[in-house]
Amino acid sequence: MFKKILIPTDGSALSAQAANKGVCFAKEIGAEVVALHVSQPFAATVGFDGMAAAYAITDEDYDKTVAEQAEKYLQAVADRADTAGVKVSKVATTNFNVADGVVQAAEENGCDLIFIGSHGRSGLSRLLLGSVTAKVLSLAKTAVLVYRVKEDK
Repeated sequence: MFKKILIPTDGSALSAQAANKGVCFAKEIGAEVVALHVSQPFAATVGFDGMAAAYAITDEDYDKTVAEQAEKYLQAVADRADTAGVKVSKVATTNFNVADGVVQAAEENGCDLIFIGSHGRSGLSRLLLGSVTAKVLSLAKTAVLVYRVKEDK
C-alpha cells in the first residue's frame, strides 16, 4: 500500500517515540523511510525588527549549529531503521513554517505517507502552543498517519 514513508523528527523524546513506531510500521509493510528534520531559518528565530544585532550569533554560526542538530536527530532515526532492516534516507531542510516544510518534503521526495506524532493536546494548551501535526493534516495532499505519543507523567 505505502512504499515511501516520511517521518519528521524534532529530536524530542516524543518525536523519537513516534519515529520508532514509524520505522516499525515501515518494516511491517515493506516500505522505505525518509527521515526529515525541518528547522526554521535564523531570521525566523530573531524576528525582523532588528533584534539580530542583540544576539551574539551570526547566521553562519546558527546554520552550523542547526545542521549539526539536524544530523544528530536524523541519524537517530536512520540508526533505528538500519537496525530494523528498513531502507532509509535523511533530509534536512529549512522553512519559516515547519508544517509547510513537512508537506513540501513529502512531495519532493515522492512519499505516499507522512507518519507524524502528536501530543494530543486539546483546549487552551493546543490553542496557545499550536500544532504542527494539525497544520500538516490541513495542508497535506498525501495520506497522513498520526501516532499519539505517550507522555511520561
